[in-house]
Amino acid sequence: MDIKVLGTGCANCKNTQTLIEQVAQDKGVAIALSKVEDLREILAYGVMSTPGVVINGQVVHTGGVPSRDKVTRWFEA
Repeated sequence: MDIKVLGTGCANCKNTQTLIEQVAQDKGVAIALSKVEDLREILAYGVMSTPGVVINGQVVHTGGVPSRDKVTRWFEA
């Protein structure tokens, strides 16, 4: 599972990245997690509010830290 956290490095972006790592570890799901801080690349995904989360090329979240329940559902699909 390829996951990208889109954001310029704010606290919410870091918290989102940490939350995704924790939930993936708890669920035993192997992920490739990367951070995208380049504004042009973020805008290329159509994300106007960070943090954004992209899973396997699909934007699944924008703006604010996602809830733990929402992140958990990403790994159940």
